[in-house]
Amino acid sequence: MDKFDRQIIALLRQDARTPVSQIAREVNLSRSAVGERIRQLEQGGVIQGYHARVVDPTQNTIKAFLELFYKESRCQDYVERMRAFPEIRQCCGISGETDMLVQVEAASMARLAEIRGEIESYPGMQRVKTHMVVTEWAM
Repeated sequence: MDKFDRQIIALLRQDARTPVSQIAREVNLSRSAVGERIRQLEQGGVIQGYHARVVDPTQNTIKAFLELFYKESRCQDYVERMRAFPEIRQCCGISGETDMLVQVEAASMARLAEIRGEIESYPGMQRVKTHMVVTEWAM
């Protein structure tokens, strides 16, 4: 990946529906070159899909990251359990002291507390640490 690919990806992250012609103008490449780069990024697995992020404008959500610390388990064991929560947006097995980072978007603090409580009750779970999202920037 070069600087053009990174610029294309950044523009698609802002709006996946940005026309190729507009991306071409912004990165200073031809439309066909941008189209080919996008096709290669898709085939190479860098771009794995395009999604609509739907938000109910009448409902504010609570966003948080949960740090999970557990013993003698694999990330996949917990990921399968967490698929039951529609509020969980992402699970990442990470290096370091923390075993997993979980992104949650809940309708209320009470619902976030319920999710956290259930995760804390998982066998082998040692500790759950919550980080509330205060400010967010689109990338």
